Amino acid sequence: LELRRMSVSREQRGRGLARALCREVLSFARARGFGAVVLSTSMVQVAAQRLYEGQGFRRVGASSPSLLGTLLHFQIFHYRCDLGAH
Repeated sequence: LELRRMSVSREQRGRGLARALCREVLSFARARGFGAVVLSTSMVQVAAQRLYEGQGFRRVGASSPSLLGTLLHFQIFHYRCDLGAH
């Protein structure tokens, strides 16, 4: 299952909503038999990286979104959370 575009508005941040949403996605995927959840986030989204890593995701790769991104050394980080059998 791919998690795409999860976002919490600035005024609602710091209340644990993103953590709760992430846990819900993992629970949803696990209950439906998915083996893993994957996602991508940019190198500048440090808070998102910490959130995902804290929820059990591990970085499995990186890529550049374009030639300009390559020239600017801008990367997209790819994450995976293996769900295992429950």
